[in-house]
Amino acid sequence: MNEIIFFGSNQYPKLIKNKPNKIKKPIQFKFENENENENENENENEKQIKQISTGNFSTIFLFKNGKAIEYSNEENDSNQNPQKIQIENIQKVTVGFQNEAILTIEGNVFAKGEDINPNNPNEFINISSLIEDKNDRIIEDIVSGDSSIYLLTSNQNVYGISSNEYGQLCFDSETLKETEKPILMMKNVSKIFSGNSSNHIFLLNSNQELFGCGYNYGQLGLGESRKETKIEKLTKIQNIPKGKIIDIQSGNYHSKRKLYSCGYQNTYEFTEIKSSLFENDNNILDFSVGFEHTLILTSNSKLIGFGNNGYGQLGTGDTKYHLIPIQIELPKLRFNEDISNYHISCGEFRSFLYYSPFSFSNLEEDLIKLFERKEFCDISFKTENGEIIKAHKLILKYRLNQNQNEIEKLQEIISKIN
Repeated sequence: MNEIIFFGSNQYPKLIKNKPNKIKKPIQFKFENENENENENENENEKQIKQISTGNFSTIFLFKNGKAIEYSNEENDSNQNPQKIQIENIQKVTVGFQNEAILTIEGNVFAKGEDINPNNPNEFINISSLIEDKNDRIIEDIVSGDSSIYLLTSNQNVYGISSNEYGQLCFDSETLKETEKPILMMKNVSKIFSGNSSNHIFLLNSNQELFGCGYNYGQLGLGESRKETKIEKLTKIQNIPKGKIIDIQSGNYHSKRKLYSCGYQNTYEFTEIKSSLFENDNNILDFSVGFEHTLILTSNSKLIGFGNNGYGQLGTGDTKYHLIPIQIELPKLRFNEDISNYHISCGEFRSFLYYSPFSFSNLEEDLIKLFERKEFCDISFKTENGEIIKAHKLILKYRLNQNQNEIEKLQEIISKIN
């Protein structure tokens, strides 16, 4: 049930064999231990990818069974063998330029890196336990920046740890250069956004107000009047397009059916990216931002990219810089009819496209979180069955197989919650 497609800088000879250092066109590969017999479902969760996170020095593969393995491209690691991460029940992984973080189902966060654990940078330590407020130690989400890690707690508070060189922890960088303990950055936050190669952070509160801080060469979208390279105080972003913010990655803003960017082509405010390649699509399903490149996946199975392509990380077959969005030719996808369950992960100079279907076993837990955080408060769930089905299509349209038994189970769950 795996489908992993790779292109860009190939520094993992134990993972992608007999290939050049620069893979300029997307290629498919499998893990060595994946069973070739498609009908054999034994230990399926041990083979099914849940998430891929890739940075400059390492890539982590998270499986549906809550276990993960790490491939390192450190120069002193001559074997570059994959290492099993000795942490159980992993819910999410995130890899930055100089750090890694892992979120468990229990709400703990383990991280490693030179700024996280100077005495042993290769050892994971529980950084959520270092939060001074003991009532604020259950973590709901994590994001890695280039050299910082951000934690969103169940109380909707955001903490940052590690480097503050560019003010990315929203404190004066001269006073606070770095911290080995998480420090409170902002309260009443619904979502956090950063990128594995970025030194800035976006925070979205429950009123859909967007704030940012950190390195700013236009990527904070503050406009022409704010050209400081460091924004060291939490600053409200005023000039954002209308519409509900769904996702932001390293300076790119994505709202329903539209994609906006700042910092791209020296734009200092959020500007819509327009292209005939996706302007007629009903939905942009997924997108990811690397160091200097962006990839977009559309609902009609188009993969579109633009930006730096020096290592082939756009998959266009060359190493030219593509300023204008260009369509990438993909190999035949194994699950093309289920395109909504494909995801993109861009690293420093490499890219992954992978298949990760939604796990129905976690549906009840995920729905409860949606209700508690009122992310879909504009929908009434307390009406007739027709309204409930409508809500189901809105929430899970591209993540869940539209199976009648699953729809009935969903209706039952929603009824219990209300």
